[in-house]
Amino acid sequence: MKIGVLGILFLSFFSFQLSAQKAMPVKWQFDIEKINDSDYNLIFTASIDKGWYVYSQYLESDMGPIPTSFTFDNASEFELISKTEEIGEKIEKFDKLFDMNISKYAQQVKFVQKIRNPKNAKAVVGSLEFMTCDDHQCLPPKSIDFKLEF
Repeated sequence: MKIGVLGILFLSFFSFQLSAQKAMPVKWQFDIEKINDSDYNLIFTASIDKGWYVYSQYLESDMGPIPTSFTFDNASEFELISKTEEIGEKIEKFDKLFDMNISKYAQQVKFVQKIRNPKNAKAVVGSLEFMTCDDHQCLPPKSIDFKLEF
């Protein structure tokens, strides 16, 4: 009897883990583009499964979804130039899930941060945090580490 219950619990846990792995509808790619001898673009590209969304960095209220954000761990080694630009087809409308106006992206969005590297840093190290939802549910916010080497 105990073996049967343990087996059922194990299978339940295993199937939950498989469904959780399939549930990440956003894939990230990180690139660095040289502009000139000291300036670079850091490019963070989100490829988003159909029906899912990633939220803008710039939301009207902190009472809704978690905005996409970037943390640069070694920011003292280079200079951030301007705000991170969002490139993609922005959807700005009332969202029933959050009962508020929201800015979000479907299919793909690129976040581009221009930097200057006067101290000749070897890499940009940090993390990004984002949240993804469809029209019925949201996944918990996720943090992803990155390292972009010059």
